[in-house]
Amino acid sequence: MRSILDFFPEEFSLAVLDVGAAMDEAPAYGSLVQAGRARIIGFEPDAVECARLNRIYGPPHQFLPHFVGDGEEAVFHETNWSMTGSLYEPNSELLNLFQNLGEYVQPVARHPVQTKRLDDMAEIDDVDFFKIDVQGAELSVFRNASRALAGALFVQTEVEFVELYKGQPLFADVDTFLRASGFRFHAFQYVAGRAFKPLIANDDPNAAFRQVLWADAIYARDWMRLEELAFEKLRNYAVLAHDLFASFDLAHLVLSALDRRIGAGLAPTYLRHLADPS
Repeated sequence: MRSILDFFPEEFSLAVLDVGAAMDEAPAYGSLVQAGRARIIGFEPDAVECARLNRIYGPPHQFLPHFVGDGEEAVFHETNWSMTGSLYEPNSELLNLFQNLGEYVQPVARHPVQTKRLDDMAEIDDVDFFKIDVQGAELSVFRNASRALAGALFVQTEVEFVELYKGQPLFADVDTFLRASGFRFHAFQYVAGRAFKPLIANDDPNAAFRQVLWADAIYARDWMRLEELAFEKLRNYAVLAHDLFASFDLAHLVLSALDRRIGAGLAPTYLRHLADPS
């Protein structure tokens, strides 16, 4: 089934917050941007990549070259591949146990940096979708992003199950915090691992036998408390569930709550479209 934006003829735009916005693939929210129904505020400390993103997207989207964190001074650990640099030191002893992993997280240099709290940034207002990938520092960002999390309907965050970076918080820590912030775990967008050297799984150095190392986790605003959300938030919740994550059952649940709010028949119409998308 195609986008459900047509269910809502009124003009509206979803607010996307992207922390660690460097892209090596199309973002989940790309279809909403192409439809003119999403506005991005992004943060990417790599100045070259940040400038590239601003050129690609242009207004009303905005990308800023800040290190997002707890507002304190920190050390950025530059690596040989820009996507793996982190505010945490790479755990090279562990990384080098695995195929095709330590080779892409080789320390190059250390740089003192000043981090900024999302709670201190005037650019951050209401948020619908919060996407983050900052190589182990996600929990520090969340702890200083109360305004963004208060409005967010979905959070997509990278999580690690082992310490790829020394001392980093792991999945259990991030999960505990987000559940305490009004979210429920929804799904893993993908799960990744590697094989211990010298074995290679299926002749693919990026494949694993069993060891899971990291994933993208999706959290949804508590679907047991939908009655607390305003009409606009319920609408945006349904759009995100359907368009970004193909969570058709969750989208239907939210549309049912919206029907109870405004006396519409969106949920049964949605079911008919799922059964016959033509």
